Formats: sequence, structure tokens, C-alpha cells
Amino acid sequence: MTERMLADAAAAHPLNYCALRYFNVAGADPQGRTGQSTAGATHLIKVAVEAALGKRASVGVFGTDYDTPDGTGVRDYIHVSDLAAAHVLALEALIAQPGRSLTMNCGYGRGFSVLEVLDAVDRVTNRKIERVLQGRRAGDPGALISDPSRIKSTLPWRPEHDDLDTIVAHAVQWERKLAGLRERG
Repeated sequence: MTERMLADAAAAHPLNYCALRYFNVAGADPQGRTGQSTAGATHLIKVAVEAALGKRASVGVFGTDYDTPDGTGVRDYIHVSDLAAAHVLALEALIAQPGRSLTMNCGYGRGFSVLEVLDAVDRVTNRKIERVLQGRRAGDPGALISDPSRIKSTLPWRPEHDDLDTIVAHAVQWERKLAGLRERG
């Protein structure tokens, strides 16, 4: 609906826009300057990293009977720094061509299952997360993967952090920094 509203506004007024459709944003700034700080977050990578660092007892795995290779949900995770780069390039494109508007998916075009993500957190932290298998959540699709062909053909966007272990490592680094700040604060 928002995309339609933007298109209507652009048709009626001299403005252009870029709608970036985010997929599962994860990771943290590689230099450790910022990351997700939401208390009670529900994003899988953040939850899994918190569990690996002892902030949670376990991680719930919602659904093990999807039509996916291991039965768990598959999602396309995008590193927050790659998403930030997409924003900058999109803004530059809007400035360069003020008569053009854009709508593009922001993801990598491949997905990882819940169990693959948990395995990556285990690898990066050298700890085994306790997994609690549960039923599916209402409305969760088995797989949700982007088609990034438009952003790649329209902008000079090339992901730099599209490795799952890298995404997890940056999230772990951030969570450790948060823990240190809480201990001092």
C-alpha cells in the first residue's frame, strides 16, 4: 500500500522515490560502532547470538515440517552494512535522475534455514545453542527469498558481507560489546 501511495504522490507532485524492500536484516557494523539493541528482539540471528552468549536459555525453532531441505523455515538474510550501502546508492540514483522512481528488493537471493543459522552461530561462537523444537507459527511461509536482480541491474550495488558466518560474527561482536557496556553502565 505504501508503494502505491508513493507512486500516486509522485504522479501528482514533482518528487521521486525509492522503495527498498528489506529482507531479514542482520549483523552489525563491522567496526562495532552500532548494531541492534532492541530488548526482547525476535530476529533469529540476534536471538541465537544472545543464547550463545548466555543471555537466553535456548532458541525456539518454529516448525520442522516445511517443504525445505531440513524442514525448517528458510530466509534471505542481508547484512545491515550492505543494506546501508543500498540506501546510499539509491539516494544517488534518485538525485542523478529526478524523474525516475525505483522499487527494489534488498536481499541476496539465497536463503538459509533456521538450523543452518543456528549451526553458523555454533561455529562462530564455538558453543552449542539449545534448540527447542516447536510447532509452526501461524502465517509463516516455508521460504522467503528475495529476487535482487533489479537492484543489481539498476545500481552498482555489490554485497560485501554476504557470507552467513560473517553476518553472525559481526552480530556476536556487537552483542559482546553491548554486554561490556551494560556491565560498566
